[in-house]
Amino acid sequence: MKKQRNQFSHLTAIERVFLSFPAQLFLDKNLLQGKILDFGCGLGNDVKLLRQKGFDITGYDPYYFPQYPIEKFDTIICLYVLNVLFPEEQANVLMEVSHLLKPGGKAYYAVRRDLKKEGFREHYIHKKPTYQCIVKLPFQSMQLNDSCEIYEYVHYNHQRHSSSNCPFCNPQKTMILLTESATAYAMIDGYPVSKGHGLIVPKRHVANYFELPFKEQSACWFMANKVQEILSKKFSPDGFNVGMNINRSAGQNMMHATIHIIPRYQGDTVGAKGGVRNVIPKSKIRN
Repeated sequence: MKKQRNQFSHLTAIERVFLSFPAQLFLDKNLLQGKILDFGCGLGNDVKLLRQKGFDITGYDPYYFPQYPIEKFDTIICLYVLNVLFPEEQANVLMEVSHLLKPGGKAYYAVRRDLKKEGFREHYIHKKPTYQCIVKLPFQSMQLNDSCEIYEYVHYNHQRHSSSNCPFCNPQKTMILLTESATAYAMIDGYPVSKGHGLIVPKRHVANYFELPFKEQSACWFMANKVQEILSKKFSPDGFNVGMNINRSAGQNMMHATIHIIPRYQGDTVGAKGGVRNVIPKSKIRN
């Protein structure tokens, strides 16, 4: 299925000779720490102005500064990007920012709060149909006024989410997080069966995957594409097995739904038949 994409999302970028309100707020509050990334920097005004003040900041924008970052960052800012993207694009930005953030780092999202309605309208300068939508994020809100809201984001395993002892609701800080979206995260399995064995975990505490709301199921499978991409770049496997264990009779030990993304390598099993059809030996299958 082809991704929905707003081809004119870049046309909301404007030239400025001063810092944006969120960037100035971060500067005043001393929140711009270490190596900084402005994700979706548009024309790069904040990047240029903060560099002049001595900050180690990189700008990335798929249209204006398309060289994708290859390192990880202590601080990531993403200002007024999500409001001009379709939901699938928004989820992709959340996952990319999460993946580019160093463990223990912080990201900040600014979204508009002055929008009266959602949809396309002709841009007053570019005369092209530009899309605007209202965005709510499940992260800590640190600033809210009539114009914008600013969220602070830290990796899922650097927070306490419930009083339960479920290791997937409250994963350890030492866990290697691959990426995260609003409703799911992905990690390297603590007991990998192959190099790079990944695990996608919905944030909702549900034992049976099929009991998740459809929107959250879809988010998990959308994340599977991102995890496959990350693992392919890092480990160069020859193939993948993707699957779930649902209920104890199917091998589920932890009663929190997960999806396994298992890289496969030539020669990693004895014989050629190591796929999902051989999970149950043929001698045990009833006719």
